[in-house]
Amino acid sequence: MSERYDQGSKTRRKVLGDAHVNRTTADPNAWEAPFFDLITESAWGHVWSREGISHRERSMMTLALLAGLGNIDEFKLHLRATANTGASRDDVLEVLLHVAIYAGVPRANHAIKIAKDIYAEMEAEHD
Repeated sequence: MSERYDQGSKTRRKVLGDAHVNRTTADPNAWEAPFFDLITESAWGHVWSREGISHRERSMMTLALLAGLGNIDEFKLHLRATANTGASRDDVLEVLLHVAIYAGVPRANHAIKIAKDIYAEMEAEHD
């Protein structure tokens, strides 16, 4: 693999956590392996590994885009990742307020409901 892939793997693990990455890469012969190679090198190795803005800021932007586009499964994944990126619940609320104005109240309302559920799950996991 390339240096960019190796950097992407490190960044992906730092942001999403070892458990998630291990779960999604457990089957090295999976037919979706080329997809994970692509996102590891491009999204994680190029975009998420760039200097200039923090993982917290990237996390907030990603949440806004995912909520605004209605990509709820990915929104859930990245909301859980805030435990690693440093984006706080207050940060997420600010993000979703922007989503309400710029992408629509229904999308933000749905994301807020999802966030409340995910935060409750995260709290239960730590108890």
